[in-house]
Amino acid sequence: MTTDLPEATGESAILHASCVAVAGRGLLILGPSGAGKSALALRMLALGARLVSDDRVLVVRENGLTARCPAPAIHGLIEARGVGLLRADPVDEAQVVLVADLGRDEDQRLPPRRNITILGMSLPLVLRVQNDHFPAAMMVYLHGGRQD
Repeated sequence: MTTDLPEATGESAILHASCVAVAGRGLLILGPSGAGKSALALRMLALGARLVSDDRVLVVRENGLTARCPAPAIHGLIEARGVGLLRADPVDEAQVVLVADLGRDEDQRLPPRRNITILGMSLPLVLRVQNDHFPAAMMVYLHGGRQD
């Protein structure tokens, strides 16, 4: 199953998203406002991920899809609802290897492989899992990938 992101065209785009990285491998977190993008990123930061950008992410098609923070004013900052803006140890960029769409819930125990196209690049896509293990599962996915 492939999903296209029509608003991202050309060689670069700024997306309403968050991005975290593990060893340079990025998870781009998509979803509508209030879907939990920053909350997932915060949980992953607590597990050892590094912040690329929160709320807005610049994606550039170069050597795959690279994610960066689009503005110095938000570099290294992440919103924690009810707490405020927090400082996080950021990385300058990451290669996006996985996309999570928090606007749609996963309803299958062992879901099929899904893809999303961003800037003409096809990337693996996972949907939101309503379970406490989701942040840990995303960390393990970034470390080792998914078994066929």
